[in-house]
Amino acid sequence: MASVRVPPPKAPDCVTKVALSISCDNLLDMDAFSKSDPMCVLQINSSGSHWYEIGRTEKIQNCLSPKFSKSIVLDYYFETVQKLRFELYDIDSENCSPEEADFLGALECTLGQIVSSRKLTKPLVKRDKTPAGKGTITICAEELTDNRVVVFEVAARKLDKKDFFGKSDPFLEFHKETETGWQLAHRTEVVKYNLNPIWKPFKIPMQSLCGGDVEKSIKIDCYDYNNSGSHDFIGSFLTTLSHIQQASQSYAAEYECINSTKKQKKKSYKNSGVIIIKQCKIVKEYTFLDYIMGGCQINFTIAIDFTGSNGDPNLPTSLHYINPQGYNEYLAAIWAVGNVIQDYDSDKMFPAFGFGAQLPPTWKVSHEFPLNFNPSNPFCAGIEGVVFAYQQCLPQVKLYGPTNFSPIINHVAHFGREALQQQTASQYFVLLIITDGVITDMDATRDAIVNASRLPMSIIIVGVGGADFSAMEFLDGDDGSLRSATGEAAMRDIVQFVPFRQFQNSPKEALAQSVLAEVPGQVTGFFNTMSLKPPQSHPPPHDLLASAPPSDPC
Repeated sequence: MASVRVPPPKAPDCVTKVALSISCDNLLDMDAFSKSDPMCVLQINSSGSHWYEIGRTEKIQNCLSPKFSKSIVLDYYFETVQKLRFELYDIDSENCSPEEADFLGALECTLGQIVSSRKLTKPLVKRDKTPAGKGTITICAEELTDNRVVVFEVAARKLDKKDFFGKSDPFLEFHKETETGWQLAHRTEVVKYNLNPIWKPFKIPMQSLCGGDVEKSIKIDCYDYNNSGSHDFIGSFLTTLSHIQQASQSYAAEYECINSTKKQKKKSYKNSGVIIIKQCKIVKEYTFLDYIMGGCQINFTIAIDFTGSNGDPNLPTSLHYINPQGYNEYLAAIWAVGNVIQDYDSDKMFPAFGFGAQLPPTWKVSHEFPLNFNPSNPFCAGIEGVVFAYQQCLPQVKLYGPTNFSPIINHVAHFGREALQQQTASQYFVLLIITDGVITDMDATRDAIVNASRLPMSIIIVGVGGADFSAMEFLDGDDGSLRSATGEAAMRDIVQFVPFRQFQNSPKEALAQSVLAEVPGQVTGFFNTMSLKPPQSHPPPHDLLASAPPSDPC
């Protein structure tokens, strides 16, 4: 699931969280020799004509009527009109961004409309508001009142062979029973060329799987994946969480995978394989507020680009030029993001660094220097202190180069690694890098980000000026997993990139909302994955499933 922004403390109280499940029918076909590969991007309107992204689904290959398994979670405010825009794109390649992709259609509506309908189906329109063919989008809303998740470990044996020249490529789909039929709750990854697959452990929100009712039917389908998008049905079975609990008490719950069509045609038919549920554990997932209110500190570090490509700070053309009103894009970004994040830091002391400048008195280049020139105490008192240190530092250094991000990322990662040794969710680190976009040490930066993805750490990059920011977009792993120079994949996406120019004519809150949109999900995702509880957490109740404690296998 994707989750959304950190609401400032002065924001209206969130009524509830809502999960949106999305499916489409009859999308435009933009590919000459195959079908479109759709992905849905959800944006919210903050004010006027400004929209910012709050989540996106997975991409589904070669499919004009996709059912997306990844739902998008957002805060629902009853007293606020929350305008949403669902945009469908044909994502043709691994690194293709929505900006480069073919547009398949969009729907604008309010969250209130979706919530009141429970299930909303509307036609998609092109950018000129004409119909996008016969394309429609269906959005189902579900209030999230249950923060338990079911952690599964699943395997199979002797699945039917569906491929003529090889073995099957199986994947599973878990469906929840609803009043209007079966609703997709989760889709596993595909295990290639294997009739005895072992899927990676995965988790499904209990509410998405069975509405919190352990006696409600769950349908599990097994398919053989085909690149064409037309997947071969292997078999299916029905069960309930309570049945899995009883059946797996001794070893594992085993279910025959039945293909009813084959069963009718063949008298000797037994099954199309066996699905083995090796583990089914119910755990409480802590929310962002659980962590914050439970004592987790958000530690905010600022890094500012002092490289020569910014231009001479004494000239009005420079990005570091401070105009008579005391403004430049660097200062605007510091104020906008810092004003929100400082409310989550109890001591409000922020380490602030520069990189890419020559420092007095030796004029050696430094890629990690404190703005206050005090290496033993680089902290500034509040955002005002950061702004003051920046203004004092600027005339004392010479802008130079190259633009290396890895030293400052590794600097913050060092503290993240130390915090992780405490075995509790006591600290999370957010690094704000403000840069003009030209990056020199791309391979070292990729390595640093991949390493940091295993630590309690997020990186926000704000691009100032009008440079080519394609390198920054690459570091933001929204369009696929970022890999190190040696091919090692990031454990999770921790980088959020936003170009400042998009927000020049927007209210100052808009930039903060956009750059902080992914932080709550990154905080909860990391700590829950690492099974780290808030420092002052209360133990979860012991009646999560029947009378079993949450740590017991179902």
